[in-house]
Amino acid sequence: MKKPLLVILGIIIALFVIIAIVSLLYLGPIVKYGIQQFAPQITKVSVTVDNANVSLLGSASIYGLTVGNPQGYTSPQAIKSGSMSISLDPLSVTSSKIMIHSVHVESPQITFEGGIFGNNLSQILKNVNASSTNQQPAPKTEIDDFLITGATINIIISGVINKTVPLPDIHLTDLGKGSNGLTPVELITAILKAILTGTLQAVTGAGGSGGISQTISSLTSSVGSLFGK
Repeated sequence: MKKPLLVILGIIIALFVIIAIVSLLYLGPIVKYGIQQFAPQITKVSVTVDNANVSLLGSASIYGLTVGNPQGYTSPQAIKSGSMSISLDPLSVTSSKIMIHSVHVESPQITFEGGIFGNNLSQILKNVNASSTNQQPAPKTEIDDFLITGATINIIISGVINKTVPLPDIHLTDLGKGSNGLTPVELITAILKAILTGTLQAVTGAGGSGGISQTISSLTSSVGSLFGK
């Protein structure tokens, strides 16, 4: 092979390497921006991300995903995740249905702040349900395996209880499978319902027996109507 051809081939390879590096540098900020820009439109609360890393081979990591509290609640946030690992089909991101093989959320801190008029998590779920009426067209998603491990719940019920308890692992499978996929609202609703179900069980159990348990049950029972939607 002639030397000029080798030089040209080397330049082409170098360009591909540069393009790959630049793509990796900018895909993470793009994902971070997308979450912070569009998630609050659905949840009606602030959603921020500390950092996001994306691989062209189909993996992504999101750190410090924080979901704020609705107006009127005193806790700084409703959910803060430690890290989130995602495996997906990279060729599907430009299609009408994004194929995600797995999502693993590690060590999130969930705050349940309640009172006689409801709680912060159910209010966020109400916000999500309400946003479905004016949802903009967006790619749908399938998630084969969704797992939350190592979660803790900060239970704050004014005048009744203030303690932290562990949340059993949450495992969902085949979200959007066998269909055209789930819209962003449908996907967030499914995940929030699972989190809220597990949280309510943990909150009720944290009350022990007697008057405190009865008070907690009365505070959480009103959430049941949300699950009919």
